[in-house]
Amino acid sequence: MADRQTAADLKIKAYRCRKHVIRMMRSSGHGHIGGSFSCLDLVTALYFYGMKTDPDNPGAPDRDRFLLSAGHKCMAQYAVLAEKGFFPKEVLDTYGHLHSKIPGHPDMHKLPGIEANTGALGHGLSIACGMALGQRLNESTSRVFVVMGDGELTEGSNWEGAAAAAQYGLDNLTVFVDNNGLQISGRVEAVMNMTPVDEHFEAFGWAVKNIDGNSMEEITETLDSLPLKRGKPSLIVAHTVKCKGLSEGEDNVSYHYWQPGQDQLDAAKKEIEARIEELEAVALRRQSV
Repeated sequence: MADRQTAADLKIKAYRCRKHVIRMMRSSGHGHIGGSFSCLDLVTALYFYGMKTDPDNPGAPDRDRFLLSAGHKCMAQYAVLAEKGFFPKEVLDTYGHLHSKIPGHPDMHKLPGIEANTGALGHGLSIACGMALGQRLNESTSRVFVVMGDGELTEGSNWEGAAAAAQYGLDNLTVFVDNNGLQISGRVEAVMNMTPVDEHFEAFGWAVKNIDGNSMEEITETLDSLPLKRGKPSLIVAHTVKCKGLSEGEDNVSYHYWQPGQDQLDAAKKEIEARIEELEAVALRRQSV
């Protein structure tokens, strides 16, 4: 079951998970940190607040399903799964290694908690539609959640999935678009402008909401309101900052895929640890009032 932690607790969790990402970066020397950091607040809130999951029984039939369609952001999911207890944190030190359980894209055959192999962009939504329809046919109350990237929306398969989800009224399906505005080759709007994202999905028959995707308060409030409308799939345009949480990388396209030196990793770790201490101090003061 979801832990239903407070927004203050979730913020601390999210920064602890960012520290896990830096740990993986130290192991491999490279990785897609920008998108991993931008979506980490969403993924943290899903696993520690919104979804029904059990690390001791990751294949439970009544579990909620999560798909990271933008599979290159897998360090975010690995960090959260480790923090949640799906596997020992020591496994994080194998990222980038041959035969690792945590490869550069999620692999359902290697790691508990991974529902599908993703990384070929545009596939996650269609897979999720099949899962959501299957859960309905099984008369299950389980839900399906997807995190996509805004740069991923140019893939045509997304829109086939969007049409199918609306056609079948899959209100047990919720999609978050990690709308950080950047992709590997520049600004999303300059590469292939898919705006306005919300109006496109509304035209397909989805219920849509825009939020600050790095605000735990807005994320949890949205999770509490699902489905946005009965009989319709829910689309959340989560406006985020690329590489959120690392000051020099925020909204910087060069951090889409980062190959840092050890001094940069040390500085990143120090900054994130300082942020954790700050958040813990704020939470402690609130408890003492």
